Amino acid sequence: MRVLLTGGAGYIGSHIAVELMYCGYDVVIADNYSNSSPGAVSNIELTAGKKTAFYELDMTDVEGVDKLFKECLPDAVIHLAGFKAVGESVQKPLIYYRNNLDCTITLLEAMEKHNVRSIIFSSSATVYGASDPPPYTEDMKTGESANPYGSTKQMIERMIIDTAANGSLSAVLLRYFNPVGAHAGGLINESPRGTPNNLMPYIVKVAAGSIAELEVFGDDYPTKDGTGIRDYIHVVDLAKGHVDALKYCALHPGVEVFNLGTGKGCSVLEVVAAFERVNGVKVPYKIAGRRAGDLPEVYADVSKAEKLMGWKARLSLDDMCRDTWRPYSRKTNDAAVI
Repeated sequence: MRVLLTGGAGYIGSHIAVELMYCGYDVVIADNYSNSSPGAVSNIELTAGKKTAFYELDMTDVEGVDKLFKECLPDAVIHLAGFKAVGESVQKPLIYYRNNLDCTITLLEAMEKHNVRSIIFSSSATVYGASDPPPYTEDMKTGESANPYGSTKQMIERMIIDTAANGSLSAVLLRYFNPVGAHAGGLINESPRGTPNNLMPYIVKVAAGSIAELEVFGDDYPTKDGTGIRDYIHVVDLAKGHVDALKYCALHPGVEVFNLGTGKGCSVLEVVAAFERVNGVKVPYKIAGRRAGDLPEVYADVSKAEKLMGWKARLSLDDMCRDTWRPYSRKTNDAAVI
């Protein structure tokens, strides 16, 4: 089976590409490098031990996407392409709505034109609102996201559901919680530009010395230590969930939704403490004000994914911290330049 992976050169996409290739899928990656770099595809190939087709392409490019489908003839699509920073989406909402919705509409139109009937969508736990307490289940109300990024994910879910309503499409919507970690081979990992928006890459930059201290956004939440609680999942577990979703989608018409998380929440300070303990490094931090769009506590109920897909997260927080730091712990001279 040939799978088109949009956004496949990014952090999560790279890991999904590797797991697909391990399982014998023919992978075609489309990416414009807005959240990645040209070396990513080479690292995917080195990690997986095989070649992959690659198109440098913005998924809002209607003619380019049509040409891609004509040339690569995919059997299914895993769709990750889009802007992804919660905080940035609050500051630049129109950019997020324009990009994330446009690239999905373009993709769905191409799928319809070229008779591609299976899609796995990279959704997010941010589609859940503040009205229901965690753990979040897939049947809870959506559309109350606290930020524009989450709103785009909810709107895209609606697009896919509506497109599938006439029976022409099978879809799995995967609501990610907080992916962290890296492949044990050390070649593919998260390397954001500038100051990271997400906790773990921020911790890495502080541990490596390229940023003086971690900003902890809020210590006055109604949580066990006052800092925000999230459900952190190892990116390799997450990637394997996409392989299982692809198999499920091939056998089940219509649309299904699954949470991908561990089912357990960890606070910011718990993650910092685990990172320091596992890797033997210090992560200085300071308390800053709350960040717009953040909720106090977010974690998943993941029982549905295990029951219907046979998937569950198997790697621990210690694994996440160790695998995240491994590529940098080997670079004693270069670790600060990340």
